[in-house]
Amino acid sequence: MTGGSIVLEELTKRFGDQVAVDAVSLEVRGGEFFSLLGPSGCGKTTTLRMIGGFEEPTSGRILLDGAEVGHLPPNRRPVNTVFQSYALFPFLDVAGNVAFGLKFARLGRDESRRRVAEALDLVQLTGYERRRPSQLSGGQQQRVALARALVLRPSVLLLDEPLGALDAKLRRSLQVELKALQERVGITFLYVTHDQEEALTMSDRLAVMSNGRIAQLGTPREVYEEPASAYVADFLGVSNLMDAVATPGSGGTCRVRIGEFEIASSCGAVSAAGPVKVAIRPERVGLAGFEETGPNRVPAMVERAVFVGAATQVIVRLAAGATLQALVANDGQAPALEPGTPVQAVLPADAVRVLADEGASVAEIHEETYGEAPPSSGAGPGSPSPVPFAGAR
Repeated sequence: MTGGSIVLEELTKRFGDQVAVDAVSLEVRGGEFFSLLGPSGCGKTTTLRMIGGFEEPTSGRILLDGAEVGHLPPNRRPVNTVFQSYALFPFLDVAGNVAFGLKFARLGRDESRRRVAEALDLVQLTGYERRRPSQLSGGQQQRVALARALVLRPSVLLLDEPLGALDAKLRRSLQVELKALQERVGITFLYVTHDQEEALTMSDRLAVMSNGRIAQLGTPREVYEEPASAYVADFLGVSNLMDAVATPGSGGTCRVRIGEFEIASSCGAVSAAGPVKVAIRPERVGLAGFEETGPNRVPAMVERAVFVGAATQVIVRLAAGATLQALVANDGQAPALEPGTPVQAVLPADAVRVLADEGASVAEIHEETYGEAPPSSGAGPGSPSPVPFAGAR
């Protein structure tokens, strides 16, 4: 199997007066694992459905391997789709489900059997041919759906939140398997998800979407470590987002004032002046004794600490009033972090990212992203919860 390239040119979809996808342009390279990431209603699934042929674009073009396919029916496009529901036929066994699409490919019986066996081997289900879907676990059903899509040897495989119905532990296991499978078969995967951990784990590149547009595109590391806006910083992973006032400095740095305290920053919009947002990831926030001195430190008090295994999530309130989440490695060297303990929050200059002010408060940005007001701790939705891929500070 070989991967196909996807090019979207000013792709737009309107439902009446509602603009679901707003002039999206991007290129997905052949053989790439590419994710569309964003909250519900951002336009990611509508974009996927237009590529698959299930929605007609209002305007714009869809090119697969250089050929315009925007007005072709789904069966005439070199793509296949795996949905969240799997949609397996309960009256067919595993082999029958996988072979279903081959009935329209005019293959001989022996060739069909060979292709079914090959697809089941790819998803590690050899020996399950005679089982019915009701006799399979959720993860096994997901693999059958993948095999049914792969048996047709598409150039592009579209995946619409295929792990969403599985429990958290199984999702994490299948994330690794799915990425390994994509590398093995070599075809292009276009993956739609609202789960940030899935996108960071599997993607070669990803696009964060907001209100039908692409807010940022890049590798997982680029988008996580260098968010282009407060929206991206707040949505992707857990980020401490604060209102501040910036004063340009020299040598690629600036000073940012958070309440009455001023610290240095060397990344982001360091030439900005006036109101800005600043962001720092929890794993980059250090905690030091209250009497210790050093650069980029702000007095704070521990509000609560939550043990999450390899690390402890600590919520501190700065003297300036903002709350921060820190992730402290459980390496036996961490200081006592009981509620009420005074500390110094250490905010390294290369970790404090300046984001140009978007005209909205931190709370308004959070509410726009998640559809709800931020929790009182300021630590992100559902806090406390483990931060994916956060290392020791």
